[in-house]
Amino acid sequence: MSYFVTGATGFIGRNLVERLLEREGDIHVLVRESSRERLDALIERWNAQGRVHPVVGDLAAPMLGVDEAWIAEHKGGIDHVFHLAAIYDMTADEERNDVLNVGGTRNLVALVNALEPKVLHHTSSVAAAGAYKGLFREDMFDEGQKLPSAYHRTKFESERIVREESTVPWRVYRPAVVVGDSRTGEMDKIDGPYYFFKAIQRARDLLPQWFPLAGPEVGDTNIVPVDYVADAMDAIAHREDLDGQAFHLAAPRMTKAGAALNEFAKAAHAPQLAVRVDSKLLDALPKGVFSLLLQLPQLKDVRRAVLADFGIPDEIVGHMGFTCSFDTRDTERALAGTGIEVPPLEDYADRIWDYWERNLDPDLFKDRSLEAAVNGRTIVITGASSGIGKSAALKLAKAGGIPLLVARGEEKLLETKSEIEAAGGTAYVYTADLSDMEAIDDLVKRILADHAQVDMIVNNAGRSIRRSISLSLDRFHDFERTMQLNYFGAIRLVMGLIPHMAERKFGHVVNVSSIGVQTNPPRFSAYVASKSALDAWTRVVSSELVGDNITFTTIHMPLVRTPMIAPTKMYDSLPTLSPDEAGDLVCDAIRKKPKQINTRLGTFGEVLYALAPKAVDQILHTAYKVFPESAASKGQKDPDEKASMEQIAMANLMKGVHW
Repeated sequence: MSYFVTGATGFIGRNLVERLLEREGDIHVLVRESSRERLDALIERWNAQGRVHPVVGDLAAPMLGVDEAWIAEHKGGIDHVFHLAAIYDMTADEERNDVLNVGGTRNLVALVNALEPKVLHHTSSVAAAGAYKGLFREDMFDEGQKLPSAYHRTKFESERIVREESTVPWRVYRPAVVVGDSRTGEMDKIDGPYYFFKAIQRARDLLPQWFPLAGPEVGDTNIVPVDYVADAMDAIAHREDLDGQAFHLAAPRMTKAGAALNEFAKAAHAPQLAVRVDSKLLDALPKGVFSLLLQLPQLKDVRRAVLADFGIPDEIVGHMGFTCSFDTRDTERALAGTGIEVPPLEDYADRIWDYWERNLDPDLFKDRSLEAAVNGRTIVITGASSGIGKSAALKLAKAGGIPLLVARGEEKLLETKSEIEAAGGTAYVYTADLSDMEAIDDLVKRILADHAQVDMIVNNAGRSIRRSISLSLDRFHDFERTMQLNYFGAIRLVMGLIPHMAERKFGHVVNVSSIGVQTNPPRFSAYVASKSALDAWTRVVSSELVGDNITFTTIHMPLVRTPMIAPTKMYDSLPTLSPDEAGDLVCDAIRKKPKQINTRLGTFGEVLYALAPKAVDQILHTAYKVFPESAASKGQKDPDEKASMEQIAMANLMKGVHW
């Protein structure tokens, strides 16, 4: 038996070649000169030296660019030609689709007609059915169906070329949406459902697995693993009397796209779509209203930004669901007795997910190191003399950043600077009272006079007051001084540096906010209000400055063991982050530049308050009674003050919340 295979280094192709190697005979593989190393590596992996023979050529060349002497030598001596070389990419432009899918197939058919093999096996796609409505049978082809994209059109046209121009018997295979191997999960690229894995991963990181989600139901899909496709092609190709037929390599029953994504979410231990809203409900709107809205430039930009954030190409949005289902009875008859069938997605979704997260997650290929983010960058850090600010400064300097250390006390700042320099880093010290607006203006002038660029700001300096409203009625200055530093001081510094960053078209601001903004703990009305104001200002201003490439990250920081909480002795027994752990969160904010860094408990508190605010009030009132006023809040000192077992238990249940 002798074979000729195009696309053998591709995903389906190399799986098929592995099956063919289990049979007797030689396999001739079309390969571009530039891809020889890749093929050689596969031959070694297959242990197929002497059986797999490279044939240098090119899909875009007439007769695939194969040498005439080779054609003459092998004319009539090839039993099976498998054509798998094509572009399987909904995001590719029309010209590339035409060159590779249509032109490549025409060149292949010309070569096949010259070689005169026994059978031509053409790998098409269920995309050839286009937007056909109803059941698309395997004996159907040109049914006047709409072909909504270049990919659909060129898969249809390439199949037409095989049907009409091949002078040798042919068989056509139409795979559905192909994912990784059901046994190993192996896949070679992001495609199909994989585009949504980043969104699943993000949901998992933000919310507990049991949290119910709502989302659109985009329609039906049909998913098959690559091992089924390769097994089925190999088996059908070697059966007699099947020429002139097409075979749907698809699951016998369609699956709702939302149900399929839920299987992957389950495998990822992520929240699932409990409520799936049928996108057809949009059809109830007056004709064209929704499509016209989506064409507005502003909304198109919003859609692109949202999709890009999850790595979903804009081009695939309109083609996520099939309009038809696929008959597979001819395929099932051809595979009868082989034991080859499509495995249920729930049986292997965990392997698909695991392989993606370990090998294909785009974040694995980005330089996400802190060094890449900060090396040579100048970073203003307020509150840098101790606690979170000092820890972050040490880490950022170690990674090559240049921290500008800001606080009121020079002595401790100089100590931090000395530690940085002793470790081989560089730092500068600036003293300023960040509750004094004129002092901040002077600080900005000094910094810009000393440094050609300021790249990032870490607004860490802050003041916290734990005191109930009943003890604050005659202490309005508590609210004024907290707002002065936590809100006015922070935004005054950023506003002073915005013109400089806008001119350079680069800047990132990290605001150290509080989990209290999300959970509203009692006795922190002054502190939470000031941090909430900073959060709100940031949300508004970030939308205005994103065009200048100035971005913001808000860290809703849990309770951290710093000098700021030292007066409340009860905290000595409660779970807290260390300054070092909190410094890591600041570094993550600079390294990844997310919009927010939240704890799951904080996010849960925010969502719960939106859904059941009265119930949350009752829960927090219980905490208000469990955690009493501290001696410090009354202006007293109590050396015997400590947390009770009841308080410790509740604090551990809601770890990180300020009580």
